[in-house]
Amino acid sequence: MVTERLTSAMLVGALLRRSAAEGGFAAILMKGDETSGVIIIQALEKGIEKGLLERIPDLSGGYRITRCGPAPDEGSDKAAQYIERRRRSDPDLWVIELDIADAERFAAETIC
Repeated sequence: MVTERLTSAMLVGALLRRSAAEGGFAAILMKGDETSGVIIIQALEKGIEKGLLERIPDLSGGYRITRCGPAPDEGSDKAAQYIERRRRSDPDLWVIELDIADAERFAAETIC
């Protein structure tokens, strides 16, 4: 059975457009595979690091947003090292910076 789904590029585009419409900011830090690249979001709120989020498949056949990588209080260097390790093992990975209130909820509503 073939199931149709939106491409990673379409989801990232929706995230960027919706963020701008809501008064937030989103930018592509690293572009991944257009069709099926994993999406990691570097979440911020008013410039303050809130951690890394990843879009992952769930058991119901859909997707969800989950926290990944180091805790925000470990510093941006640790987050950058985590992203670099992930990018080495998966060069198709997208990295998006998202600065908006309640970024985790916002991302889940937009790309899941």
